[in-house]
Amino acid sequence: MTIREDILIERIRKRIPSSRSKLLRVGIGDDAAVLRTSPGMEWVLTCDQFIEGVHFLAGVHPPNAVGYKALARATSDIAAMGARPRLFLLGMALPAARTGRWLDGMLGGMARAAKQLGLTLAGGDTARATSAKGGVALGVTVLGEIRSGQAVRRSGARPGDAVFVTGQLGAAQLGLELVLRGMHRQARWHRFLAAHYYPKIQVELGQWLARRGLVSAMMDLSDGLSTDLSRLCRASGVGSLLYGDKIPAVLIPKGLQKIGDARQLALHGGEDYGLLFTVPERSVVRIPRAMYGTRITRIGEIVAGRGVRISGAGGRASKLAPRGWDHFKTTR
Repeated sequence: MTIREDILIERIRKRIPSSRSKLLRVGIGDDAAVLRTSPGMEWVLTCDQFIEGVHFLAGVHPPNAVGYKALARATSDIAAMGARPRLFLLGMALPAARTGRWLDGMLGGMARAAKQLGLTLAGGDTARATSAKGGVALGVTVLGEIRSGQAVRRSGARPGDAVFVTGQLGAAQLGLELVLRGMHRQARWHRFLAAHYYPKIQVELGQWLARRGLVSAMMDLSDGLSTDLSRLCRASGVGSLLYGDKIPAVLIPKGLQKIGDARQLALHGGEDYGLLFTVPERSVVRIPRAMYGTRITRIGEIVAGRGVRISGAGGRASKLAPRGWDHFKTTR
């Protein structure tokens, strides 16, 4: 199947409206977008790739979930800075075989994510994938807005700060393991796929924390707690101690025990897209146990030194190696 580029762009325009935002003076369809800026505000920008064979399997993952997740995972970085998502750009390389029903499904999922996250499509680019494998490649750039000086970085943690996470860790990895084993086709396991297919992005909570100045450092949990906490500590020049018995690990039901240990999934599984943040001890009492329907758990503390340690039986602590996702690591 072949399709003209202008027709393809018009299909995108119809599925993902580009005229709802007051910030956008010129949107999709022109040579470039034109924005209206606001005084006293700062823009927060991030870009993300979603590539067939790396991030998803087009023959396995529903196209609706592919579109939703491509936009949601990019927006998670905006949430982790405490900003409000506003606009996004979409770049697509598609083989001809994916410009029909698959594309419509993907755009439907992306439109769903855009509506939930308060995003407007500002423009982008399309190309035909002509490589031997001919895989889909999606590139998403998200623009967020925040009041000047409020953006939260990952480099502000200090010894004595408490470490918090949101949500249930390892749930997305459990869903991925079901997909990789072909068990996603069984109806009884469908409820365990949602965290993998349609991750909930903590936009409102990120903004709430940033507005109140409660956190010293923050980032999203995209590559696994062991890896992302190591990155936060490295950026802040500190170490951390995790409370092994406080990790909010996914509950693995009977029948799925062979998939893996819940603790290991929670520590090293990726794509939960919750928030990982640190809070000075004086502000800990202001952090609720749950907010916006999301559980918030204190899981450790920031200490002097380097690296991450985790307490075990009897209170003894051992080194926790970063074993989450890394695109350029040859083994996991």
